[in-house]
Amino acid sequence: MSEDVNQDLLAEQWAAALEEQDDDSIGDGTSQNMSQNEALAEEWAAALASEEQEIVQKEKEQSVLSSKAHEAEFKDLTEDAKAIRPESGKHELDFILDIPLDVSAELGRTRLLINELLQLGQGSVVELNKLAGEPLEIFVNGKLVARGEAVVINEKFGVRLTDIISPIERVKQLA
Repeated sequence: MSEDVNQDLLAEQWAAALEEQDDDSIGDGTSQNMSQNEALAEEWAAALASEEQEIVQKEKEQSVLSSKAHEAEFKDLTEDAKAIRPESGKHELDFILDIPLDVSAELGRTRLLINELLQLGQGSVVELNKLAGEPLEIFVNGKLVARGEAVVINEKFGVRLTDIISPIERVKQLA
């Protein structure tokens, strides 16, 4: 692209010089115009010759570089990848074992007005959207992961898991 720009620039200079010569030649004569035309022609030829030399030099450099280039060779790592490393699986997961998660079990939900909430007292009954006997929902960090039923063990409530949500079902719930 720079070659085209150089040639365009030289062509413009040539045209401008010819116009000046035409203006000057009206009173001077043709012998002076011929010498100026020859000088411009020589300048033009020198510029084209130098561009040709640059192109030839670049082609030589490119051929030298291409002769030095060779095909890359890589070690076959297939066997290393297939090798069983008994410790690697355990060590790769150790770093996530200490991450805390919020686990919650939900009996059901309801929607109350602030007025209704303020009227609640001890012994009030809040109606939930689920029927008796429906499974509880277990959420981990706000995402449904399982369903289960309430149990009492050593006078404490617990949840017995009856259904683990499959990854496909979890994706459907996101939509």
